[in-house]
Amino acid sequence: MKLKTIILSAIAVIGMATPAFAKDKAPKNTDNNVSSDTEQVAEHDMNVYGANYTDGDKFDGLTRKVGFDRMIPPHALEVCYEKTTHIIFPAEIIYVDLGNENLVAGLADGAKNVLRVKSAFKRFKTETNLSVITDDGSYYTFNVKFAKEPLLLSIEMTDFLHDGEAVNRPNNAQEIYLEKLGSESPMLVKLIMKSIYKQNKREIKHIGSKRFGVQFLLKSIYTNNGMLYFHTELKNTSNIAFDIDYVSFKIVDKKVIKRTAMQEQVLEPLRAQNYVTVVHGKQSERTVFALEKFTIPDDKQLVIEVAEKEGGRHQFFVVDNEDIVRANVIDELSIQ
Repeated sequence: MKLKTIILSAIAVIGMATPAFAKDKAPKNTDNNVSSDTEQVAEHDMNVYGANYTDGDKFDGLTRKVGFDRMIPPHALEVCYEKTTHIIFPAEIIYVDLGNENLVAGLADGAKNVLRVKSAFKRFKTETNLSVITDDGSYYTFNVKFAKEPLLLSIEMTDFLHDGEAVNRPNNAQEIYLEKLGSESPMLVKLIMKSIYKQNKREIKHIGSKRFGVQFLLKSIYTNNGMLYFHTELKNTSNIAFDIDYVSFKIVDKKVIKRTAMQEQVLEPLRAQNYVTVVHGKQSERTVFALEKFTIPDDKQLVIEVAEKEGGRHQFFVVDNEDIVRANVIDELSIQ
C-alpha cells in the first residue's frame, strides 16, 4: 500500500546533486563569483523604504504593526560554498522556499526528510531566509548567513528534550493545515491514530477473515472532523513470514462476484500508524489507517484486502455501510 504524498513544485525546482549545482542555479558574476547584492543593499533599502528609512515599521496609510507575539522565532543557520549543511526534520519535507539566489537546496537522495543547503556563491553579505513545511503539518523558518566555516553542518530538528508527541518538536515549529487532510490538524490526526493504537480496543467482533494460518481483523472504526480511522490487525499463526505487498480499500458492487478495475472505487489512506511490510511467524501487527470520510450506497460494500508479496495467502473482509455509520465518535476516546 502506498500512501499519497504531497510534493510541491518548490522542492522540484530547487533539487540539487553535487557542488556543480550552484553554477546552474546562480546568476553569473564576473567578480570572483560574488553575489551582486553585496553592493546594492543600501541602494535597495533607499529605493523601497525612502530616504528616511530606519526600520521595517514605517508604512504609508493606516497600518497595524505586527507585534512580536505574532512572530515565529527563526533559527540561525550558517552556510558556505565549500561544504553542505544537512538539516534532518522529524517528517517528510513537502515545501521549501529560499529567500534569494544566494542559496541552493534540495532533498538528500533517498531521504525525504533531509534537506541539504549551501551557498551558491563563494561569499555573500546579505542575510537571507529559508522556510520549510513538513508532512506532519509543521512549519520551520531560518535566518541564513554566510560563514567561511559554519559551526554546525548537520542539524537535527526533532526536540528530544520534551515528553509527549504534542510538544515533541522545536519551539519554532508552527502547525500547518494540509489540503489533503481538509480542516483536520495533521498533528491531531497523528495523536488520534497513536491513541487508537495504544488503547488497542476490539469493538468490532464480526468482521475479519482467516485462512492458511493468517487472520485479518477489523478491530474498530472511529470518526472525527471529516476523517475515518480503521484499526486493523494481522495475525500470523504459521511459521512462515507474511510479506505484505499492499493493503487496499475498495468500494465494490455487492452483486459483482468477479471484480474488475472499472467496477471498483479505490480509496487511498491519507495516513497510517505502524504500517508494516512483514509479519513474522507466530506474531501479529496492528495498523491504524486514516481516510477521508465516506459512506457506502446500499448496493455497494467496502472491501479491505491485504495481499502477500509473491504468495497466495491474501486476506480480505467486507464492511457494510451500517458498520461505517456506527463508527465511534473520537470525542469519546481519550487522546494521550
